[in-house]
Amino acid sequence: MSVEARLKTEDGLVVLTYEKLDTQAIIASVGDVTAGATAVFIGTTRNSFKGKTVTRLDYQAYSSLAIKTMASILRDTRNKFTSHTDQHPVSAVIRCTVHHRLGTVPVGEPSIVIAVSSPHRKESFLACEYILEEVKAKAQIWKREFYEGEQDEEAEWKSNAAP
Repeated sequence: MSVEARLKTEDGLVVLTYEKLDTQAIIASVGDVTAGATAVFIGTTRNSFKGKTVTRLDYQAYSSLAIKTMASILRDTRNKFTSHTDQHPVSAVIRCTVHHRLGTVPVGEPSIVIAVSSPHRKESFLACEYILEEVKAKAQIWKREFYEGEQDEEAEWKSNAAP
């Protein structure tokens, strides 16, 4: 069974939790008076997949490794969006965070929330998308889709990566 995990580094905060995600609190956590933009991605459980009615998703993770992977992704994001002017590095990312649900996530509820603040909107959007794609590709998190009219034993395990 997956366990909850939380890791705060100089690059941001990553969280794996069984609790509902408080999107407003997560967004507020990256606020900063120097930020001109905050980009947010909220991934929710949708009600259908390839013509089947989805009733819920279950997420499992290798938590101790996934939390480190997600923290590494935030570090890579900060490095990717850092410019070097006059020998001083300047990060275009002010604050960032990733919160991912574990366990059962009903239809309509968020399973992942990513928030990034930066001085300008372009960097916020790009960093947010980069974090999402990296988490989906690298974090040790798996989902199981449950469909209407099917037995729980028939639910499909899937990687968290894009199809």
